Formats: sequence, structure tokens, C-alpha cells
Amino acid sequence: MTEKTVPDRPDDLAATHPDSMDPPRLLIIGCGYLGVRVGRQARAAGWSVAATSRRRLSSIADEGFEPVRFDWNDSRDLSTISQVIESHAINRVLISVSYDRNSSVDRFASQVDGLSRLLGAIRAVPGHASGHSPDVCYISTTGVYHQTGGMWVDERSPTHPNRDGGRAHLQAESKMRGCLGHSPWTILRLSGIYGPGRVPRAADVRAGRPIASPPEGHLNLIHVDDAASAVISAFSWTRRGKTMPENASADSPPRNRDCSERERLYVVSDDGPVVRRQFYEEIARQTGAADPVFVEPGENSGVRFRSETDKRIWNRRLKRDLLPKLRYPSYVEGLRDIL
Repeated sequence: MTEKTVPDRPDDLAATHPDSMDPPRLLIIGCGYLGVRVGRQARAAGWSVAATSRRRLSSIADEGFEPVRFDWNDSRDLSTISQVIESHAINRVLISVSYDRNSSVDRFASQVDGLSRLLGAIRAVPGHASGHSPDVCYISTTGVYHQTGGMWVDERSPTHPNRDGGRAHLQAESKMRGCLGHSPWTILRLSGIYGPGRVPRAADVRAGRPIASPPEGHLNLIHVDDAASAVISAFSWTRRGKTMPENASADSPPRNRDCSERERLYVVSDDGPVVRRQFYEEIARQTGAADPVFVEPGENSGVRFRSETDKRIWNRRLKRDLLPKLRYPSYVEGLRDIL
């Protein structure tokens, strides 16, 4: 674990959580690109980590996490999760499950019904009714927003997604609210995650291949290490009262709000929404490649569908409560670190 991947927060993260008498014990449901980095940060902070996968158990063990085979579409696995939570006294659960397009289960049956089954298993653990249920963080997406025209959106903006991915996540969020009620939980709506090994179209830009994407419209991004830090910070919330600025704007002084309670919902995005052309031009600049050439994406291309929305994510609440200072505040710093 290199020093720069450790979040800028107090060294003893366990001491800041309401159940600080207990050591932090994290269970990651869906240990993929983000989950691995959350686990690494948690381990670096002294937490114990268990993580689930359907197939990648050996690589999870190599990370120093306890591997747990789990598929929320297989009802036989649900008792396993309840047993792991109980036997390991798990007090934090990250749900970060991506939809497998090669699965025989459709998106809504997996992402909504599968989540509902998992939440039922969490609720079935002894101690839930007495208020000792684990703190649950669900990874959602800013794809739930439908806005166009470069409109700024935040946690209060309406959500009418026009794609199945956004609709499924929005329904899953509703399941979180209905199933977990007043127990501790948080929803993080993440912008597009990028990081080492995951920079959209970088290879095409370097090779001088045309980019099949509209050059205009905004990209909202978050570096994977900052996204992981947001998860750790949400899990490290303190209920000791503190005063934070609320409703601050350039035209009026901020009012203060007692932030003794964590919000239920945060959008997680960096400080600088960027026009697509500028993002790819920055890749070219940093790698010494020629400026990219853009061509129309295919009629049924996912890029075309994603470009039908054009919004800019306002991360004020994230920076107020969870990450006052991002390690990679914009794509420029993030690409410089990666490329």
C-alpha cells in the first residue's frame, strides 16, 4: 500500500465511528475494481476485511481479505452471508455489485431482486432488531439523472433515468430505504470511475484511432482512489456534533448546520466536469499523441445512449461531509498520476 492511496483523515478511523469500541470489520459484497481499493484502504487503516465474489476467490485472498463465495442470485448463498456477518461480527457492509451482461439473469432481477434478497439476509442477522445491525453503504450511479444541456445536478435534483442501468439503480435505492429503515445506511451515487488500468479510450488516443463518441457534452468523473476514500469516510462517520456550512453560494454567506447526523445520500464526483473533447485532448497531450479525431458512434452504441444526457455533477455535500479535499480534484491530476 503506497502512502498516497491512504485517505486524508485521522489515522485511527475506528475512533471516529459510533461503534468505536468495536474494531472495524468490513464485508465487501462484490469485490471488483472499486471494492478492492476500498479493502486496501480499510486494511491500511487496521480494519479486518472479508470480501465476496462468484469466482475470483484466490485473488481476493491474495489481497489479504477473507474470501467468501457469494452470488445474490443464488438463494443457497444467502445463509452464508448471514453466517459470515454473525460469526465475524461484521459492522460495515459495502454493496458494490456490477451487473454482469453475460449473466442469464436480467438486470432488474439481479440488481433489484438480488439486492432485496441480500438486505433480507442482513436483516435476519441476530441483533438487527436491537439496533446493532451493520452500517451498509450501497454504490449507485449518477446515471439516475436524466438532465441535459449541461445542467448542474446534486442530491436534491429529480431523477428520471432513460436507461435500464439508471432505472435499476434507482429501484435498488428504494429497496435500501424500505428494507433498512432507521438502521445505519448510506447511498453513494458515483460518477464515471477511472484509474490505473481504466482510462476510457486511452489506447485509441495513443494509437491515433478515431474516437467513436460525440466530442461535446460533459463527462463527470471520479478517480477510483477518491471513490474508495469516500466509502471509508462514510463508514468512519462521527455522531459528535460539528458545524458545517450549508447553502453557501457566491451571493450569500453560508448558514451553518449541525452535521451530527450523516446524510443518507451523496453524489461522488470530482471538482471539474469536463467536455469530452477536452478529456481526450488531455490524454493526447500527456502521452505525446496527436489530437484525437471524433466520429459518430454506432446507432445502437452505448456511448450514443450515454451522451443523450448532459449534466454536471455538483459535489458540494461530498466535500462538506466526507472528502473536504480530493486527492485528484480533476481529470488533469488524475491522468497525470496514471499516464
